[in-house]
Amino acid sequence: MASPHNPDSADWESRFQAIVSNTPGLVFQCRLHPDGLLDFPYLSEGCHALLGLTPQQLHEAPVRFYELLLAEDRPGFDASMRSSAASGKSWNWEGRIRIAEWNDIKWINLRCTPRLPAGAETQWDGIISNITQSKLEEAEIKRSRAQLAELSAHVDKVKEEERTRIAREIHDDLGGNLTAIKMALALLVRRLPPDAGKDLTDKAHYVDTLVDRTLESIHRIAGDLRPGVLDFGIVAAIEWQAREFEKQTGIGCALMLDAGDIALPAEQSTALFRIFQEALTNISKHAGATLVEVRMAADSDSLLLEVADNGKGISSNDQGKPHSFGIRGMTERAHALGGTLHLQQADQSTRGCVVRIRIPLAIP
Repeated sequence: MASPHNPDSADWESRFQAIVSNTPGLVFQCRLHPDGLLDFPYLSEGCHALLGLTPQQLHEAPVRFYELLLAEDRPGFDASMRSSAASGKSWNWEGRIRIAEWNDIKWINLRCTPRLPAGAETQWDGIISNITQSKLEEAEIKRSRAQLAELSAHVDKVKEEERTRIAREIHDDLGGNLTAIKMALALLVRRLPPDAGKDLTDKAHYVDTLVDRTLESIHRIAGDLRPGVLDFGIVAAIEWQAREFEKQTGIGCALMLDAGDIALPAEQSTALFRIFQEALTNISKHAGATLVEVRMAADSDSLLLEVADNGKGISSNDQGKPHSFGIRGMTERAHALGGTLHLQQADQSTRGCVVRIRIPLAIP
């Protein structure tokens, strides 16, 4: 068994063996032959613990290493090896091996550096490590994030359904009752005796005015819970919200709504509308802007919504703050729709911020 050290230096060899014995994983040399096959001039004693094969077994039949690789991971292994050999850059590959004797599947990481000896064959020196545990933890984190995203989407859906129910009850029940009260009050006023007195008449008019103000509050509260304009489509809803924003904040809104009469499912329409509302809220609170430009455009398979302002912009540090719940909520809503949300922060040449949302359109 050859080793990559100088055989004339016993001291060097002892140091090398000490390093190898304390290195987790498998220290190796491998060599690529012109026929595309690998062999292993050197393998440390960690070979069997990692691969289930002794160094001697791999020396006798190097193809056994390739046979350990899962079939679906072999193309990536071959591609990364050829790329390293062609470029002279480090070879870094992650993939799975199956050790049938142990009924075990492991994730391994191969890291090595190529060198060209006297011949034309590429040779690598490196380490193969067992990364199964980190991969399992990574997969668990991904599963947890997916579950949290599903939970968040479910909470948003339930919340919107509850908003719709409450808005309907406020509008229909309370609004209906107040309208009936107003009609009954008008009838009572007409039937007041001529000598009822100005004080009684004034009180009746005051109650009538109070009913009118309460009806206006009901319509406003119901609209805040779920704007009825959403029933007319997302384009109409975006335009209505932009005009409401102008009236409430005094910040101008320029609209370029090129999506036509696009029809979105109710859940998509509501989620996109809520993202737009949150974007406007952030602008009014933090941007110091005087103008907002809103652009919406649709193509054959996606819908794009852009909200740009001329304010002070947002830095990457601000985006990553733990309490940036508005941005986080917008991002989660976009992801729940299968789309993306990007923020383009201000730079030295551009003031303001652009929120860009793209969601896929369902194919009929």
